[in-house]
Amino acid sequence: MARSRRRYLRTLILGLLAMAALVWGAVDSFDIPLERIWDMFLMTLVVVVALVLAAAATAALWIGVRRLSARD
Repeated sequence: MARSRRRYLRTLILGLLAMAALVWGAVDSFDIPLERIWDMFLMTLVVVVALVLAAAATAALWIGVRRLSARD
């Protein structure tokens, strides 16, 4: 396995473990119910999908305007 690939995998695994530790700390230290964390995770996914769709719509409009203005 290439060195850059190992470094990438190590960073990915350490990042996932850090996020798991943060969730565990929230549940254990602050008594946040797991259902509440699940709800926040789902809402985060909804917001990310909405942002991606808004960016795609903006890019499509931008490309459409450029093509219409290039015809003149």
